[in-house]
Amino acid sequence: MPEGHTIHRLAADYRERFGGRAVRVTSPQGKFSDAAALLDGTVLEATEAHGKHLFLGFGTGAALPAGGPTGPAGGAVEWVHIHLGLFGKVAFGGAPAPPPTDTVRLRLAHTGAYVDLRGPTVCALITEPEKRAVHDRLGPDPLRDGDDPDRAWRRVSRSRTTIAALLMDQKVIAGVGNVYRAEVLFRHGIDPYRAGKDITEREWASIWQDLATLMREGVRTNRIDTVRPEHTPEAMGRPPRVDDHGGEVYVYRRANQPCHLCGGEIRTAGLAARNLFWCPGCQRR
Repeated sequence: MPEGHTIHRLAADYRERFGGRAVRVTSPQGKFSDAAALLDGTVLEATEAHGKHLFLGFGTGAALPAGGPTGPAGGAVEWVHIHLGLFGKVAFGGAPAPPPTDTVRLRLAHTGAYVDLRGPTVCALITEPEKRAVHDRLGPDPLRDGDDPDRAWRRVSRSRTTIAALLMDQKVIAGVGNVYRAEVLFRHGIDPYRAGKDITEREWASIWQDLATLMREGVRTNRIDTVRPEHTPEAMGRPPRVDDHGGEVYVYRRANQPCHLCGGEIRTAGLAARNLFWCPGCQRR
């Protein structure tokens, strides 16, 4: 499942290619056809990401200003709520747009570009109150300006649940997935099985800031790199990582391999319905 940086990158890509323009909206697959007919010919006025949720706002207002995610520029906005889930894919292309396949749930197009959405878990036309309800059930997002890490800290500090499970709970902190969970805990030497209540406030502040930095870099490069400069393949004289997820990491999907720092064996176990990766030598309780 894509992590939060991917969704923020998609919000920026939709905005850059289609923001402020009237677009053709279709649903070749047919599952979104009624909503697509309502939106067809309207202006994409707003794009927004919160955790793993993407929102596209359509209306008849003026063009979007340059910069980050923005709210509606004109009147009432209709929101498309998208959650890619495990199988959702987004593909951008230029003109001329090829004939869509019948797997395309949602296509946006204008004279210069198109974008196809396939296989999302959620693709629904929602009202402003329904959109607010989605935000209200999510925790703060390290990539959203103004989101308060203390709101997550209040839940973490009272919980007997492991910090590894809490980091994957989107109601606690939004946008963190399996890769960032494993990597940020390694970077701070925190045993994944420590209870939330045993994490110090200083540790939490460092975790939040580190996630914000790593995920912003992920938005910029469209990949996840978590190793510090002194631990890159070039700096350490080791082979680069070969993995379909790309990026240089410390522990994620490196089970039974030697740790880059201590040489001990990376372990894996199931936790919060996902595979957890950690180094017992570097992440002590």
